[in-house]
Amino acid sequence: MIPDQRREHILKLLQERHVLSINELTSMLSVSHMTVRRDIQALENEGKVLSVTGGVRLAARLKSEPSYLAKAQLEVPAKRAVARAAAELVRENFTIFLDAGTTMLQMVPMLTDKVGLTVVTNDFNVVGHLMEYPNIELIHTGGVVSHADHSSVGQFTADFLGKVNVDIAFIASSSWDVERGTTTPSEAKVVAKQQLMRIASKRVLAVDSTKYGKFGTFRVASLDDFDLIITDDRLPQTAVQEVREREIRLDLVAAE
Repeated sequence: MIPDQRREHILKLLQERHVLSINELTSMLSVSHMTVRRDIQALENEGKVLSVTGGVRLAARLKSEPSYLAKAQLEVPAKRAVARAAAELVRENFTIFLDAGTTMLQMVPMLTDKVGLTVVTNDFNVVGHLMEYPNIELIHTGGVVSHADHSSVGQFTADFLGKVNVDIAFIASSSWDVERGTTTPSEAKVVAKQQLMRIASKRVLAVDSTKYGKFGTFRVASLDDFDLIITDDRLPQTAVQEVREREIRLDLVAAE
């Protein structure tokens, strides 16, 4: 087989098995390890697969997101570590935006002693927790309510964000990778997130590594648009290399 035929065959095999090791592919295709690795790299550059330790898996399309309550139970140690690193960026008298998401909710207890802090958010759970701290100025964006995400979305939210100045925006994503950037299966989320990217002085993507290699229908931003990405240290080494080759600042943290 020529390389294009071989790579199409790899994709068909992955559609059946989802994850395959390098050894399995060399045996199935009767080619060398080096050839398989080159094919995987080519497919990964096209955003079709994701390298994992000793093998490869299909990049996963998100049709929908889990509910807020379901997400709150997932990857808690990694989210807490990402949240701690993000909270360390917040200084006295900052105005910050906390995007809707369970990683941002993990940040809340780490912010309550910050002096002169203003928090802008579209997340109702963040508001509920910070309501108990009168030392923090708290602003909710308003907008159409997303019941599944416990947040506000849409044009009304985006219009409000156009009226504020934010020192740091901490932005969540259900899916991200080098080729596609940050994406979402929900069109209603796009306009507010893109407005947030425009109005913030510093944009930080705070996201755990399990969401890498997944993608939704709607693109929000390129990874190059972020000033910093904070994720946990289980991010595949190939992804680490690709992000850093693009000169994007990447902070890898150990799960707590």
